[in-house]
Amino acid sequence: QVQLVESGGGLVQPGGSLRLFCAASGIRFSLHTMAWYRQAPGKQREMVAMISGDGSTTYAEFAKGRSAISRDIAKDTVSLQMNSLKAEDTAVYYCNSNWIGPFGYEFDYWGQGTQVTVSS
Repeated sequence: QVQLVESGGGLVQPGGSLRLFCAASGIRFSLHTMAWYRQAPGKQREMVAMISGDGSTTYAEFAKGRSAISRDIAKDTVSLQMNSLKAEDTAVYYCNSNWIGPFGYEFDYWGQGTQVTVSS
């Protein structure tokens, strides 16, 4: 059974920092591209950052320079460090894992999400 369990969300003041964690189980973690998405009320879900199996990273424009995604292959975890948080960063943050298998079948999984609220 595949599980992606997020943690680390909460209330933070503008300008503050937060580190989100995602623990994966039931997948071949080293093969999956791991990503963080977010969804604010009334908005579509959007990608924040992703890290591939070889460690290459991609960031959304709004996340560049103030976010860092990393993964621990030994612990099957991925984290997202976010700095200089703004009110518009308020959203539910979701962990995602994705792998296209050798026969083209897509393995795509989501966590339940963790709320991040940026407010004074």
